[in-house]
Amino acid sequence: MQTYLNIIQIILGIALIVLVLFEVHSSGMGGTFGGRQTSMLRKRRGVELLLFQLTVGTSVFFFLVAVANVLVAG
Repeated sequence: MQTYLNIIQIILGIALIVLVLFEVHSSGMGGTFGGRQTSMLRKRRGVELLLFQLTVGTSVFFFLVAVANVLVAG
């Protein structure tokens, strides 16, 4: 059981890294190097909203798998 949880956690970790990198890319190169934070003032729409929701969902699922992994190992 713990092996499966570890594999799921690795896959979720890679997916989370990719999603966060896509989010930074969609906000422009200025956001990558700490430029203006104008993206905070506007609404997310379309693909940006979907990417944001996928990132939040993946991070919550990653956290739940991590907690389950600790409980199983424990």
